[in-house]
Amino acid sequence: MAGIVFLIFGICLMIGLPIVTGIGIATFWPKLMGAVGSTSNEAVIRALFGGADSTPIIAVPLFILAGVLMARGGISKKIFNVVAYFIGNRTAGMPSAAVLTCLFYGAISGSGPATAAAVGGMTLPILIELGYDKVFCAALIATAGSLGVIIPPSIPFVLYGTSTSTSVGNLFIAGVLPGILIGSVLIFYTYYYCKKNGEDKEKIQKNYDALRSLGLVRLLKDSFWALLSPLIILGGIYSGYFTPTEAACISVFYSLIISLFVYKTIEFNKIWDIVISSVRGYAPLIFILAIATAFGRVLALLRAPQMISLMFANTFSSAVPFLLIIVVFFFLLGMVMDTGPAIVIMAPILVPTLEAFNINLVHFGVIMVCCLAIGLVTPPFGLNLFVTAPLIETPVLKVGRKAMPLIAVYTIALLLITFIPAISLILL
Repeated sequence: MAGIVFLIFGICLMIGLPIVTGIGIATFWPKLMGAVGSTSNEAVIRALFGGADSTPIIAVPLFILAGVLMARGGISKKIFNVVAYFIGNRTAGMPSAAVLTCLFYGAISGSGPATAAAVGGMTLPILIELGYDKVFCAALIATAGSLGVIIPPSIPFVLYGTSTSTSVGNLFIAGVLPGILIGSVLIFYTYYYCKKNGEDKEKIQKNYDALRSLGLVRLLKDSFWALLSPLIILGGIYSGYFTPTEAACISVFYSLIISLFVYKTIEFNKIWDIVISSVRGYAPLIFILAIATAFGRVLALLRAPQMISLMFANTFSSAVPFLLIIVVFFFLLGMVMDTGPAIVIMAPILVPTLEAFNINLVHFGVIMVCCLAIGLVTPPFGLNLFVTAPLIETPVLKVGRKAMPLIAVYTIALLLITFIPAISLILL
């Protein structure tokens, strides 16, 4: 029956039904067919509410709200200026500054598309004006934007931690070095690309001189509160002063205060629109999370996780080939399914298998999120591509083709993260 449930879900996706509808049909199918061991409708409904009624899950809408506040507040521009001040006149300095801005902004928003939108909307006009190829820049921002789901605080880490009963705080800490590693390889490729294709040094130097004329003290003073935000959030979690959910509350409060009263980039009458925008981003996710929790409950009663664990144990003699297969699987899954639904559906199912192979759940959470993050920039369905391509009025597939070398170097970093657990776990 477990196999039939997965088949029903797959058919629903292939015929174009929404994910939440497909999961719902697959969830109630065993009961409708009178399967032995299937749960009652009342138990499914309780599981539905249980999936949405969780303290760690509260962090998700709050981080979404904080990201929207930061985007509307112009925080990414201030971070970019500081980074560009130090490296803007070097080879690939300005595109690298955009990657580093994605890295910093990811520590605020927790979302890949939000990072790509905020940083891309601000940096792409600057990079294009400086003579850089607009398609390459859009591909770079789309790829670097995926760091938003890896660098803590990360919404996918919250979902994974909730789905597998893993410490969200540990997941946040474990995502720091992998995020830095991926950002580093993207900068390395950007340097190679700019060295090979050349840059308009005259335009770049003119822009750099204008930035330097502001003075370091003035620039740091103007950007101080923006740069302090990720330090407060990550420092508080790392030191144990507050939980990820409390960090999300602080992030919203901090974003609101500095945008309203320090930078004055948001007016009071715009706050309601910002809240509505955040709710629209969160509402589909909470429905998927609720029904996916019930789906997981039904699969558990049908002993699907145990059957999958036994299948992998009989197929593979060690964790190495299993992890290779999983990396390929999640890479492909990320191309057709959003990160959130993929995590809440697949993560609980794989827990018994991970325990059988003695794979650390925190380490696997990092692997899973990094794999799915590639899906954000993999054509033809990569969500970040749909964010950056319209910014330069270019077809999505054209940007996607330009992103392929970036995806290749990203994959190299992913393999290092997968087979060198210390990269993720050394800070724990």
